[in-house]
Amino acid sequence: MPLTQLRNLGIVSAAGITTTKLGAGAVLQAITATDSTQRTTTSSSLVTASNTLSVSITPSSASNKIFIVVTTVGGQDTTGRSAKFSIYRDATSINFFQCNDTADILYYPICISNLDSPNTTSAITYQLYLATDGVGTVRINNGTSKGSITAFEIKG
Repeated sequence: MPLTQLRNLGIVSAAGITTTKLGAGAVLQAITATDSTQRTTTSSSLVTASNTLSVSITPSSASNKIFIVVTTVGGQDTTGRSAKFSIYRDATSINFFQCNDTADILYYPICISNLDSPNTTSAITYQLYLATDGVGTVRINNGTSKGSITAFEIKG
């Protein structure tokens, strides 16, 4: 039986798919952090939830966008009060979300997302902040839940 020889005439094995060949909207990288420790605050000013519910990402182009998704379980432990949440890019709030408890003390799934245009190729830190409306305690990762934050770099 004769041997067959295959020849590579046009594919460079080390080339792979480069980001220049991907179209707008392609996901270039994804960075995730999780936190299962219960975090609380009694502050009425937004404060960091924890340094562990934080991601740092460096965009490869200033025209790219960053899509941030934060999921957790949280709420306010005082009936009829509000819990406040915000995604921060470094020291700037880029998204604000408020949950109003109307009857009983409630803890509920929270999913906050934001499509950010940071216009930089420097490292950026995204982090969850939380606050009360002035009364009670706001909690996240209540019980056995785990919070997560994910940053996706999206080609512009």
